[in-house]
Amino acid sequence: MKNAYVYIITNKGRSTFYIGVTNDLWRRIADHNNGIGSKFVRKYKLFDLIYYEYFSDIRYAIKREKQLKNWHREWKINLIKTMNPRFRDLKMDLNITSDSKVSASS
Repeated sequence: MKNAYVYIITNKGRSTFYIGVTNDLWRRIADHNNGIGSKFVRKYKLFDLIYYEYFSDIRYAIKREKQLKNWHREWKINLIKTMNPRFRDLKMDLNITSDSKVSASS
């Protein structure tokens, strides 16, 4: 099965979250930052990657995405804090830029 990521992005004020799933985290985050894809992301300016999980099987990633989308906001915040207590934008840590063509193996 194909590898996948579940990710959470947010705006500068950390007031709105978007949860997505992708097989290429670098490309997808670059797409969001370039205004490609989700109208919701563009409308609320959700460009900061604050959380992600890796899965070796996309079916599990999709299942996890659906689970997280049904969680209360407080639960999501607590989950994010386990990986990213200061809610930093993780794009720099992963070397993601708006023109990223980097693969997960980089």
